[in-house]
Parts: sequence; C-alpha cells; structure tokens
Amino acid sequence: MKKKMLLLNTTVLLGLGGVLSTPTYASTIQDMESQKSQIQNQRQDVQSNIKAASDELTRLQAEQDQMKAQLERLTIAEEENNKKAQKTEADIKETSKQVEQLEKEIKLLQEKLEKRNDILKDRARSLQESGGNVEYLQVLLGSSSFGDFVDRALAVSTIVDADRGILKETKNMQDELKTKQADVKSKLASLEDMKAELDEMTVQLAAQKKQKDALAKELKDKEAKNEELKASLQAKDSSLANEQSTLEQNIKDQKAAEEAARKAAEQAAKEAAKKAAEQAQKAAAAPAEKADSSSAKAEAPKASSNNVAPTSAPAPKASNVVTVGNRWIGNSAYVFGGGRSQSDISHGLFDCSSFVHWAYSQVGVNLGPLGSVSTETLKHAGTQVSSSQMQPGDLVFFDTYKKDGHVGIYVGGGKFIGAQSSTGVAIANMSSGYWKQKFNGRVVRI
Repeated sequence: MKKKMLLLNTTVLLGLGGVLSTPTYASTIQDMESQKSQIQNQRQDVQSNIKAASDELTRLQAEQDQMKAQLERLTIAEEENNKKAQKTEADIKETSKQVEQLEKEIKLLQEKLEKRNDILKDRARSLQESGGNVEYLQVLLGSSSFGDFVDRALAVSTIVDADRGILKETKNMQDELKTKQADVKSKLASLEDMKAELDEMTVQLAAQKKQKDALAKELKDKEAKNEELKASLQAKDSSLANEQSTLEQNIKDQKAAEEAARKAAEQAAKEAAKKAAEQAQKAAAAPAEKADSSSAKAEAPKASSNNVAPTSAPAPKASNVVTVGNRWIGNSAYVFGGGRSQSDISHGLFDCSSFVHWAYSQVGVNLGPLGSVSTETLKHAGTQVSSSQMQPGDLVFFDTYKKDGHVGIYVGGGKFIGAQSSTGVAIANMSSGYWKQKFNGRVVRI
C-alpha cells in the first residue's frame, strides 16, 4: 500500500512540475527581450546620429549666416567703390577739360606774345636806325627765345614805360597759366592713380564676391544634404520605435498568456492532487501528502544612460593693437575712404588708414582726427625707425598706387594686419611676394 501511495504522489508531482515549467513561453519572451534590447541600442545610435546631424545643421546655419553678412558687406563695399570710381572718372574728365582749356589759352597767349615780339623787334630796329640806346637794342636782339626776350627786356632800365607794362602783363599772365597748368596736371596724375587703384580694387572685390557666392552655394548644398540625412534618420528612428512598441506589446501579451497558462496549470495540478489524495485516502485511509509548487522569477534587464553636458571655453579677448583687429578678419570689406563714420565701423567697412586709426583707438591711443586720417598723416604720427629694428605694433608702409599708398600694423614673423583691398581686414605676408615688393622700408613707431 505504501508503495502505491509513493508512486501516486511522485506521478502527481512530476505532472505538476511539467505543467508549471512552460519552457516554450520563457524561450519566446527571452528572444523578444533580447530583440527589444537590440532595437533600443539601434535607436540610441540613430538618435545620436540625429543629434549630430542637428548640431551640424546648427553649425552650417551659423556659418551661412556669417557668410550672408559678409556678402552684404561686400555688396555695400562694391557699390561704394563703384560710386567713388564713377566720381573719380567724372573728376578726371572735368580736369582734362580744364587742362585742354588752359592749353588753348596758353597757345593763344603765345600767339599774342609772338605778335608783340614782332612789334618790339620792329621798334628795336627803329631805335637802331634812329640811333637809340645800344644796351636796349642788344638785349632785345640778343635774346635766345621769346621767354628770354621778355626777361631781358624787363631787366633793362631804359625800356620805355609802355613796353615795360606790356611785358610785365604778358609775363604775369604766362606765369599764372603755367602755374595753373602744372597744378591741374598734378591733380590729374593723382586722380589717374586713384582710378587705377579703384579699378584694381573693383576687380578684386568682384572676384571675392564670386568666390563667396560659390562658397554660399556649397554651404546651402551641404545644408540640404544634412536635412535629407536627418529626415532619413528620423524615419529610421520612427520605424524602430514602431518595431519596439510592437515587441513590447507582444511581450506583454506573451506574459499575460503565460500567466494565464500558469494559473490554469496550477489549478489543474491542485485538482489532480486533490483527486489523487482522495483516491489515496480511499485506498489507504490515510491523509494525502500535499505538494509544494514553486514559481520562477524573471528579472527585467535594466538600461542605463549617461548624459554628458557640453562645455564651452570662453572666447579669448584681444589685448593689444596687434590682435585687437582680428575680430574683423572675414567680417569686413575694403571701402576707399571708408571707416570714418560709426556706421562704417559698425559694418566693418574700412580703408587701410582708418583701420589703423581704429585699432590704436581700441588701446587708448589717439592718432588724430578720424575724418582726416590718411597714410600721409600716419607716417608723421610717431618716430621713424629702421626696418631692421621693426617690432610688433609698428606701422609699416607700402608703395602701391602712390608713394606710401598703403599702411598696416606689423604683427611679427614677417607679417602685418591691415585693411587690404582684396580681402578686407586680413593678416598678410610682407616677407615674400606682392607685399615684399611693395614695402618701401618706412617703419613708424607710435
């Protein structure tokens, strides 16, 4: 009888253990949990790429905004320089007309003086025939040119008052016209130099604007591609999110089914145990042994994430005249005569001398009235030193469209910072190439 009870109890326990183990459910949930973890890792990678794409978009947008501002400055500079070039051309034409008019007046005057020369020679012959003053005749007839004749005649004390008045008036007119002609020609030469400089500058600015336009297009293309990449990553993330959501729901459903199956099996086991106990009791008239059941515990995987806050270092501050102008590099444009108003300075529109004036003003040094600053005033603003003793902060001068036509601030290492017509404010090399050829050796220490 005891053997029959032992066999029956063992059968019931084995049956209960088999019902409660449910190996198929546990394996399925484990696979789905593993798949879910993989999807979460993929989403983290995709979201990291989305953030990187967003950061790149932000950087490109800032770069593009900066480029747009520079293009606007270049447009303003080009317009201003074109206006100045047109005005210079008009001044050249007007001055050329003045020169032509003066040349006509001089030619007429010379014709009048030639006629007067003939008259005076006739009078000299008359004096000779009538026995006039020998000294006067020798002066008049011995002159090598009409100008020499006028000068000699004025020096002779015996000349008659009428002749002296005519000669003095003629001499004064001739001297005045020659002076005016020399002044106008000098002005014309200066204007021609300015025109050459402006023409070169306009060509350089046009080339620079073309380059900036190409760069702006490149930035726009990059932005479009990055937007496309971001959209693709977001679509991938959305797909992964849907897949993750589906898996989570499947896991939930699977766990619910497992729980229901476990409870059903437990109930069936209890009923089987009860029935077996009753049969055993009837058979042996002894109390049945009860079996204990155990349940499995599952631990859910935990995900952790680390967030690192971005840090940013403070921007360095310019501390002296050598570096104070660096803020305008890439953010300025050259305007002939620019930089002499607060509006120009705010927009980064300088010429070489106004930039030097501004840079020194930032470190508390006044180089004279801003409205009249020029390379001519700056070369007398300090003490001239030998180029062999040149040190950072000294002013350096170059012969461009004229003597001392360009000025900059020496920064050391054979380089200087200045407002260049082709680049705006920039650091250039004066130890080789164009600026080495143009450097005239003038160094001024403020």
